[in-house]
Amino acid sequence: MPSVSPTPPYVELHAHSGFSFLDGASHPEELLLKAVELGYPALALTDHDGLYGSMEFARGARAHGIQPITGVELSLRECFPASPGDGVPEAARHVTLLAETPRGYANLSRLVTRARMESSRDAPALPLETLLDPEAVEGILCLTGCRRSPVLAALEGSQAEGEEMAKRFLRAFGPRNLFVELQENEARGDGERNRLLGRLADRMGLPVVATGNVHYHRRERHRLQDVLVAMRHRQTLDGSHGVRRPNSGYHLASREEMGHRFRGRPDALANTLRIAGRCAAFDLTRDLGYEFPDFAGSHRGGALETLAAVCLGEIGRRYEPGSREEREAEERLHQELKLVDLHNLAGFFLVYRDIMNLAREVAREIRGDAPRAHSSLPPGRGRGSSVSSIICYLIGLSHIDPVKADLFLGRFLNEALRSVPDIDLDFPREIREELILRIYEVYGREHAGLVCTFPTFRLRSTVREIGRVLDLPQGELEKLSKLAEHRSARGLKEEMERLPEFREKAKAPLWQALGALAEEIAGLPRHVSQHVGGMIISSRPLVELVPLEPAAMEGRVLCQWDKDSCEDAGFIKIDFLALGMLSAVEECVDLIAELGTAGGAPVELSLIHI
Repeated sequence: MPSVSPTPPYVELHAHSGFSFLDGASHPEELLLKAVELGYPALALTDHDGLYGSMEFARGARAHGIQPITGVELSLRECFPASPGDGVPEAARHVTLLAETPRGYANLSRLVTRARMESSRDAPALPLETLLDPEAVEGILCLTGCRRSPVLAALEGSQAEGEEMAKRFLRAFGPRNLFVELQENEARGDGERNRLLGRLADRMGLPVVATGNVHYHRRERHRLQDVLVAMRHRQTLDGSHGVRRPNSGYHLASREEMGHRFRGRPDALANTLRIAGRCAAFDLTRDLGYEFPDFAGSHRGGALETLAAVCLGEIGRRYEPGSREEREAEERLHQELKLVDLHNLAGFFLVYRDIMNLAREVAREIRGDAPRAHSSLPPGRGRGSSVSSIICYLIGLSHIDPVKADLFLGRFLNEALRSVPDIDLDFPREIREELILRIYEVYGREHAGLVCTFPTFRLRSTVREIGRVLDLPQGELEKLSKLAEHRSARGLKEEMERLPEFREKAKAPLWQALGALAEEIAGLPRHVSQHVGGMIISSRPLVELVPLEPAAMEGRVLCQWDKDSCEDAGFIKIDFLALGMLSAVEECVDLIAELGTAGGAPVELSLIHI
């Protein structure tokens, strides 16, 4: 009976998802499902210069019974001395970094942040010297990188240069944490590169590790990856051969296939399991350690006692002593404080109070001595279910008295609450913009960041962008994009069959390719954008929990997670929303005073009955 060869040991440690924007061609979930199919015990996600999809990936991996490994492929600059008189900027080099421990993850997040904050927005890269600081890379495992590795670039110059570059990495990471990365994608030159790197590793006593440089979950997806790369370089498919990958071998391969690729270096395969075992010490879904900031005066007493004292003082000021309203207010407050204590939310409400007090300072500065400053206009207003809370009313988050309005509390706060209550605060535009900047000043730029969003490929943008890459007629693409009714790119085939002028075109090869690629690209993130108003504030430096990067608007900073990942991480999101109507109300108050409609006195809007 013929013997059955054992499955080679292998875990993929270098994989890109759609969060390597316009490069990775698969969703994190697609990579995970393929990993389950292939029997992988673990999988790393190493997107370019960001951890955008890391929380989504980690939670999905845990749900599928796979160990998630959090990493990044980091771009580096200033790796080699500039040639005298050479004005051509050096191409960025790449290394693969994996978080082994919670400290390593915090350092990884800081490194990505520095690359983003200290570079142009479209070309993030970290100076090599910054990376090669032993304190900055504690808890991080370094794989020397793909064919754009600084070690490989030096080695292709000469053996001595390669050894010197490897020694620089060795001094920073230490012999336990540095691995020479080998990639075999059956592309021209892979074999020779791996022989050079393997001999370098053997001479220096360094371990080698195999990776697949994965950019899509299955081989057929290479067509979409080619299109994405052409999009990124603003070229057609035919004109982008020089920047596209040479073949379709950058898929998530089976362990048997990887065993065949690296049959001459079984140690490179075995080391993938060693690394995965070491990275099991960190779990992104469990080990972040987020803490909401302390409230002002927290050193003087407990949060619940402070909140109760503040609210009771306000009841004495806002209600007539001995009145029915005062008794009802005290009863509601007692009921709410019990729920606040149950869910440990006292500090949460007090920080919101601090923020609203900060908003009052901002409003005073912006309004100056204009009539609106004397009209009892609050700086902002709570809306939604939060206005039913007497605590929100008493600490200034709402101007609606829930006792007089007889509002129901249960939608906002109840015993079954599973997450922090959602409090939306509306501000006039100019107050909101200045308040966001003031938040950075008060809490620190490393402790606050706006939530990001990831706009995805929709039908109209898909038609235009993929159509240009396929070099289809521009006029026809514009017509199709305007006539299409579906919002999802997945409906493009049906749209072309529905429209009489495109029914015949839909049978032509290039138009068929447009429809098929639209199906695949649907839902992939296109780029990073800013959430309408969500902001995260943390007592621990936020920069150690999620990378930060500059927003398009000057002075603002984004965190690299969207609201869903922030919620999964246990972050408390504060929504600062700009409402144009509030700006209009403020302007109307000034105009009324200027026109003398109210006898020259400021309008007192608080006297208007609900």
